[in-house]
Amino acid sequence: MKLVDYYDLQLENPLRLDLLVNDCIIVELKTVEKFHPIDEAKLMTYMKLLSIPQGLLINFNSTNITKSTKPLVNEYFFRLADE
Repeated sequence: MKLVDYYDLQLENPLRLDLLVNDCIIVELKTVEKFHPIDEAKLMTYMKLLSIPQGLLINFNSTNITKSTKPLVNEYFFRLADE
């Protein structure tokens, strides 16, 4: 659970992320027939509010999990230093 400050306003309801890895990747886990646009929009909103550069949607309702995974990046990704 991560609290969000938005323009100096503390949100009363904290975000409930599935996984946050090293403060740089949000992982959203699903068990659905297929991804819906709202799934991607929700993850992008989390990424923007928390200034996280990468996100990953994973659907466990699949016989091949690698084909049911969708990576997302936002403008913060391009600010990362090359290492």
